[in-house]
Amino acid sequence: MPTFKPAYLIHGDDHGRVGERRSRLRAMAEAESGSGGLEHLEGDGATPAAVAAALNAMTLAVGRRFVIVDGVERWKDADVKADLAPVLAAPPPDTTVAFFAREDNRQQVPKALHAAVSAAGGDIAAERLRKARELPRWAIGQAERLGVRLDGAAAQALVARVGERQQRLLREIEKLAIEHGPQAAIGVEEVEAAAPSAERHAWSLVDALVARDRPTALAAYLRLRAQGEDPARLVPLMARRMRDVLAIAERLEAGASPSEVKAGLRMSPYAADMRLKEARASDAETLRRAIEALAELELATRGASELTADTEALRTVAAIAA
Repeated sequence: MPTFKPAYLIHGDDHGRVGERRSRLRAMAEAESGSGGLEHLEGDGATPAAVAAALNAMTLAVGRRFVIVDGVERWKDADVKADLAPVLAAPPPDTTVAFFAREDNRQQVPKALHAAVSAAGGDIAAERLRKARELPRWAIGQAERLGVRLDGAAAQALVARVGERQQRLLREIEKLAIEHGPQAAIGVEEVEAAAPSAERHAWSLVDALVARDRPTALAAYLRLRAQGEDPARLVPLMARRMRDVLAIAERLEAGASPSEVKAGLRMSPYAADMRLKEARASDAETLRRAIEALAELELATRGASELTADTEALRTVAAIAA
């Protein structure tokens, strides 16, 4: 049976993680005391004075009582000191109050609430978003916690594929841990294999287009169609990747060094290296023409052509990769 403290403060700018912690505590509270032992204060009803009144109120609930409070990042120090701190200095028995704050640059938990939760003998946990360059190391640590070994290149590849949201990264790491088992060594190959096959082949298609490898590009497109992928879905994906590479190629042609370009990219080092490699293997004018061709293909897939979408797509892929 879990042991609960009188108070908790969960705060930070990782809103997904804060919400996850809140959901977990709510589930534990309902398992411990049932829905009758759980109270939830939010919005205009979640003020320091309202929380103090709730904690002081009599209750007929049997067992431990839980009070969940949302939105405390909007509170003021003076209100906490005047209304809530005296109650938390001597918290009611068999009661747990949990404060949740989704912080940003403008709204932060008041220092008085930190002090009041500490004075109550409670726990404070900060859930912070990490910068893109920190995510691969963080992913390696999460993998170790789950009992698998994720190497550096694989961690960078994972961030490049999944993006910078830590909750999505963690879910993917958990899937890899389940699939490969305890103590497994996970490299780039395992990370890439975990991607949906349509996504992997879409990457292959764009890579072949940028490299102007016509046979590979046509084969990749046909595989995607055999899997049931819609050309209307593929074209925006191809164009977006092309635009990323074009932006890099334009900076390189303007005289920026690869290291300068890489430093300004909002992506993992692994993804940045891949985009730089693609941009250096092509040129801005070729990439612009490819993007224009994809724009015309997008119109064709939406009914602006008498030809089938597949015919238009195959013609465009062949022309770009020529």
